[in-house]
Amino acid sequence: MTPDATEKRVLEAIRERRELVNDALDEDVPMAEPERLYEASRYLLKAGGKRLRPTVSLLTAESLADVEPMSEDYRAFPTLAGDPIDVMVAAVSIEVIQSFTLIHDDIMDDDDLRRGVPAVHKEYDNSTAILAGDTLYAKAFELLTKTGADPADGLEAVRRLATTCTQICEGQALDIEFERRTEVLPDEYLQMVELKTAVLYGTAAAVPAVVMGADDDVVEALYQYGIESGSAFQIQDDVLDLTVPSEQLGKQRGSDLVENKETIISLHARQQGIDVDDLVDAETAEELTEDAVEAAVAELNEAGSIDYAREMAEDLTEQAKSRLDVLPDNEARELLCDIADYLITRGY
Repeated sequence: MTPDATEKRVLEAIRERRELVNDALDEDVPMAEPERLYEASRYLLKAGGKRLRPTVSLLTAESLADVEPMSEDYRAFPTLAGDPIDVMVAAVSIEVIQSFTLIHDDIMDDDDLRRGVPAVHKEYDNSTAILAGDTLYAKAFELLTKTGADPADGLEAVRRLATTCTQICEGQALDIEFERRTEVLPDEYLQMVELKTAVLYGTAAAVPAVVMGADDDVVEALYQYGIESGSAFQIQDDVLDLTVPSEQLGKQRGSDLVENKETIISLHARQQGIDVDDLVDAETAEELTEDAVEAAVAELNEAGSIDYAREMAEDLTEQAKSRLDVLPDNEARELLCDIADYLITRGY
């Protein structure tokens, strides 16, 4: 299947579920008092987003149950034992955690925009944004207790989500630490990517399997699917920053170089003896010229650093797709494979 055809299938699968997820978010994270707190908490949820992670959760459930996509009520979804549970609320809990991390990330980075609207701390204020993020964090665990799953399975799902939140914080802390260090090893960078980005994809795939009563080996394989596809997504994002025109990226191409951001590309280049810190002569992304980016990219290509990252993302994607062999051979499983491919193309 061509990348364009894969993208079309994935976006259609997301679109079909996005409206249901959005309705569930309205129902499960309703307005309450104090009004300003809940307005801020719901602000990013209402601003949009692809809803990719909850789509992964719902597709995982559909494949495990071996049912036709969109054929079952997600609020009364059959477990492997045939009992009905609310798998939608599990998917919503993942999206709520995603919004919590975005709010706090934007505060730490003092970013102005998120999803095309002012960041929560810009629209409201820092204190309200922190409280909004904390509210979403707590709400996610509250929601995950409402699946109606077997109590032991429900407890394991909550444990997994809690561990994931800890890991995301660890990954964020490593990312900050790397800015202060003179040397970062590729394996350390990959660990940071896994913790900061990939673990939530892993949890999005694993949690529905847990609440549906799947065996431990199935849960672990699905978790690794998310880890590997999520890591590939971040590595490919590093590639796209250098190889995709600015108008398609929505930001200045090569901005990672201006910010001296460590990526798997820059780390590989350093090992080849390239002075990455002086690849471009610009203090801000606005000062960066296309000629300067082209010259930097040529040097990185000569060192094999971009191909190294691209091949790593492709290898991780193939590993991720192989993890899905634990699932029945059905359309939902094929769509999960398509999502892994989509994460390293995303229309570019």
